[in-house]
Order: sequence, then structure tokens, then C-alpha cells
Amino acid sequence: MARVFGTDGVRGIANVDLTPELAFRLGRAGAYVLSGEGDPMKPFVVGRDTRLSGTMLEAALVAGITSTGRDTVSVGIVPTPGIPRIVASIGAAGGVMISASHNPIEDNGIKFFGPDGFKLDDATEREIERTLLRDDELPRATHDQVGIAKTSHGLVDRYFATLVDDGADLSGITVAVDAAFGAAYLVAPRALARLGARVVPLHAEDDGSRINVACGSTNLGPLRERVRELTAADASAHVVGVAFDGDADRALFVDENAEPLSGDHVMLALAVEKKRRGKLAHDTLVGTVMSNVGLERALEAEGITLMRTAVGDRYVLEAMRAGGFTLGGEQSGHIIDFERNTTGDGPMTAISLLSIAVREGTTLRDLTAAMHVFPQILLNVRTNRKDVVEHEAVRQAVARASDALGADGRILVRASGTEPLVRVMIEGDDRGRIERLAAEVAETVERAAQ
Repeated sequence: MARVFGTDGVRGIANVDLTPELAFRLGRAGAYVLSGEGDPMKPFVVGRDTRLSGTMLEAALVAGITSTGRDTVSVGIVPTPGIPRIVASIGAAGGVMISASHNPIEDNGIKFFGPDGFKLDDATEREIERTLLRDDELPRATHDQVGIAKTSHGLVDRYFATLVDDGADLSGITVAVDAAFGAAYLVAPRALARLGARVVPLHAEDDGSRINVACGSTNLGPLRERVRELTAADASAHVVGVAFDGDADRALFVDENAEPLSGDHVMLALAVEKKRRGKLAHDTLVGTVMSNVGLERALEAEGITLMRTAVGDRYVLEAMRAGGFTLGGEQSGHIIDFERNTTGDGPMTAISLLSIAVREGTTLRDLTAAMHVFPQILLNVRTNRKDVVEHEAVRQAVARASDALGADGRILVRASGTEPLVRVMIEGDDRGRIERLAAEVAETVERAAQ
């Protein structure tokens, strides 16, 4: 059967690919599979980001779950990492987040969390997909057995409490916060302010019609400009910036010089600090094939190993759980820290990084200075033909580029798991050369996809 789940839940254009009808059926199938032999009195926690289609899909999803006889608790707008925290705090049967993360406005998605707070593994997702095909066989509760749909926006405070409990006193730091008009628009600025930071909000409104549009972690330009403005207004101020994506499972930063810091910089700082505390299991950080070779070399100098996986937080998570590792993430800013959560947590990452800087009496710039970033070019080719990466012309173009790079670089061509894109990444020590090679390979992909 065709797969419904992608690399991060079910995702597509709302009301076209991801319809209310599909959301209803996913609610029924997901509730049935995750309920198993569990306590039938335990509810499912449902949250969403600010997207305009969120309430439509939430209504359908909740209807599906309650039709099987299970209760739901809708917590409203919440960052994705808040869902597993709430699930654990109330002992829920599972959780569901309605969001398309960093994707455009028209998209939306549905991702499930198990009662343990982790995203579902492949086997469980396949079971839900098989269950979708036999929807007519699933139970339909009647009379007093129909599930009850409740709301409890106050449960988000439980997630908020975990954020401030782990933070240092951030007094003296000015933090420009770009919430991308998304799920972190309220909780992230509040948490940073509670810890004492002076917070300057940017795109921090409940406006799903502008989610991820020229802002947030997918466009650091406005945040960099705001940091420059704040620094110019007060040269003595310690000003930094943090940007989230639509559902706040990732965070990227701007340092005191308004220079962007990638997830690689953040992972370096977190890994070194954990190793010094004896909390970095096996002295290993789990990253992906996209992480810059500069990260690998900086980690080596600290006696830390970088284990690479395929692109996607699910692969990072699988490797962490299989190997007993405690820290992993992606260049995009999706950081998984098992000391603090079971999934990528943008607000927690922000508080952790800033707290390290404060406790060590340093700046973000100096904290990440050990990483020399090798030039890296990433080009996106828009196409629905994900199999084009196996086209003979593409394979030959990749081989030619690899030969040209030799030992001084690397190339990666892959289909995106969340968008209709093929991504061409080339890394090396000569920017001019990798720009030319990346353009040649991207043009080949575009021609082969026609």
C-alpha cells in the first residue's frame, strides 16, 4: 500500500492532500492502535500550531478519536515539544500535534506521540496505515461509551514550567525572539522573560496567515537586522537572537555580531558542556550527513565522536535510542536532548544554550568559535519526482562532482522527506568551485525530472 506517513508524520496541503476526512480516519486508526491494552480512561492530548487550517483538522481528528470511545484533551496552540511533556505529566494514552513545522502556510500535518512521549516508530506507523484500510471494522462507540472531547489550555503551563526550571538567571541578556507567527509566539518569550532576559519579540503573534513567511528559522534576515538595531541603540548591551520555526521544534541563533549560528554550532556547544559534566553518553553526538565537516573536526579536538545518520530527526532519534546516546540533532536547529525532552525542543534549546553562556561567563560567539565552517552550498530543485536521484544522468553528474572535489569536499543529493524538493548539497574548501559544481548537478536534476 502507498505510505501515508512521511519522515515526520502525515503532511500535505490542507483540505487537498490532508483532508478532514483523512484526519478523521487517522484519529480513529491512531486511537485504536495506540490504545492497545492500555487504560481506556486515559485521554489523548491534542495540540496545534497557528495555521488557519489547524482548527478544521483538529475538529475532524478529535471526532475520529472520540468515535472509538477514547477521550481527548485539546490544549490549543502549543509548541510540538510541549505535547510529549503534557502526555507524561498527566499519564495520557498518547498525543497528537497538528502542524507542518517549517512548511508553507497552505500545508499542515499530523504527528503522533506514544504514551512514552516518543514519536512513533516505523512499525507503529505502518500498523496505523494498515488499520486505515479497515476503518469499517473499527469500533464505533455508542450511548455513554462515546468519547468526550475536553479543552484545557492550562496544561501548556506544565510545559512552561519545565522550560524555566532548567534555566539559569538570564538577567543582563537582551534576546530578540522571532517566533515565526507560530506555536512559540507566547510561551518562548514568556519563558525567557521569566528567567530575567530582556525580550524583544519579533513576529510573535497568533497569526497563522503569516506562519513561516519571510521570518523565523527559515529566514534569519529580519532577526539579524533587529539584533543590529538593538546593538546600535545600546553598544553596551549583550544582544543575541533566536528564531523558531512554525511548531518550535527547532531553533537557530544570531550571535552578538548579528552572525547566524546553525544547529551545528549549537550541538558543538551543548556536546562540549555535557562531556565536561559527564552527561554525554559514550562521548558521542549523533548528527546527520548534512552536518558541516567543521563540526566533526571541532568535536574531535574535544574527544567527541560524531555519528552521522540520514537526514531527518526520526533517523537521529532512532540512532540515539539504539546506541544509548543522549544528544543529537540537525544542522537545521532540530536538537534532541534526552536530559530534557524526547523530541526536538526549540525553546528548551534556546534556554539551554543561553544558560551555558551565562554560567561560563562568555558570549555565543566565543562559545561556538572553535567551529570553522567549511563553505557549503545547498540548492533546491522543485519536483515531485523523488526517484530522479537515481536517474543515470544524475548519478553521473554526482560522480563527476565527487571526483572534482576529491578529498577536499563531499556531495549529497537527496529527496526531501517533507516537501516536493530534491536537495543538492556540496561542501568544500573552495567556494567558487562548489558553487559551480552545485549548479551543474542541480541543472542535471532539473532536466532529468522533466
